[in-house]
Amino acid sequence: FIIKIKNLELKLVNLMGILKGIHPLLHADLLHVLRAMGHGDRLVLVDVNFPAFTTAQLTTSKRHLQLDGVNLPNALNAVLSVFPVDYFSEEPALIMAPEIGVEVPESAQDLWSEAEISLQTHYPDKKFKPLERYAFYKEARSCFAVLQTSERRPYGNVILTKGVIGPDGLDLRP
Repeated sequence: FIIKIKNLELKLVNLMGILKGIHPLLHADLLHVLRAMGHGDRLVLVDVNFPAFTTAQLTTSKRHLQLDGVNLPNALNAVLSVFPVDYFSEEPALIMAPEIGVEVPESAQDLWSEAEISLQTHYPDKKFKPLERYAFYKEARSCFAVLQTSERRPYGNVILTKGVIGPDGLDLRP
């Protein structure tokens, strides 16, 4: 696409990346972190309001990565295109929920539905398990790294546990 504004001409490239088979949202730093993670390590994907930098300083890698302009469902689709979800864990996919007694806002319910679709696009047999907000903050600090999105809807935070890729190149299952 080419956009002309007065005397300025901008060339916009389409969303094809420069690597075959790699989602274009997966930048080099993010791919490095995903590759460095081992079986059982966890990645926390967070919304724009999450204390991401502070939390990242407490993670294993101390890495705070960003996907600016990207919402949670799109970030999940990109990450899950290369990330094996753990089949040896009972709860490999967690999503932040409000504390007991607090109603889930409608916008969060919509977000959770979209996030579930992203997860099940890649892992039809997996579902997110809700984790109370303060327990989620605690778990996030023990993750490998933090990936911050530009998601603005409330409770747009998930934790994914990395699984194993077997000799056949597919997710290893028990």
